[in-house]
Amino acid sequence: MAKLIQEVSVFFPAYNEEGNIKKTVCDAKKILQKTAEEWEIIIVNDGSKDNTLKIAQKLREEDKRIRVVNYKVNRGYGAAVKGGLYNAKYPWIVFTDSDGQFDFSEIGKFIGTQKKTKADLVIGYYLKRKVSSMTIATSKLWELVVFLLFGLKVKDIDCGFKLISKKVVDTIPKLESERGAFISSEFLVKAKKAGFKIVERGVKHYPRKEGEATGRDLNVIIKSFTDLIKLWIKLKKQ
Repeated sequence: MAKLIQEVSVFFPAYNEEGNIKKTVCDAKKILQKTAEEWEIIIVNDGSKDNTLKIAQKLREEDKRIRVVNYKVNRGYGAAVKGGLYNAKYPWIVFTDSDGQFDFSEIGKFIGTQKKTKADLVIGYYLKRKVSSMTIATSKLWELVVFLLFGLKVKDIDCGFKLISKKVVDTIPKLESERGAFISSEFLVKAKKAGFKIVERGVKHYPRKEGEATGRDLNVIIKSFTDLIKLWIKLKKQ
């Protein structure tokens, strides 16, 4: 029986995810074996202070299709995403969070959507996000600001489940965001400006079972808005 996709790279940005990373990777492996002819999984360890790196290295030893990109110090979510995007080797790239809040089997729906629409990017949006009302409100405010500055209108800019053609990564200007949560907005703004087709797909979201999210730290929010303004000024000059 033919697989849904020929070749795909999957990566998981991870910071202090010792309680989640093994299950997330093992669940993905099971799905990929049914879905793709050739695949790889990249775990991007962003300077974790717990046992995330040790677990990732053990998973690598057990399966050579698993690779580890390791940052000795925590550089931020943007840096972790870039580590996955720029180290992926296959024509299609999927990334999702390593905290277990997504069902990786939904990759099949993303692939199906891409085939129907011929999109260059299929980006997820939360059907019902399992986070606080304040987090949802700040996300919507962020999306409004991005729309006003760049004209990018999507349902969820920062949803951590995306299917991306590697040609997008190879074509758009190099991503700059590191510490803040601006990386997804920067990536989509640059992809849109380059003329790539972006299609959205609803995805289920589940409560986090282990660990804590860090994307709402005040310094992360401030850095994200700083990066946002810098990109707006830069593009205005072009």
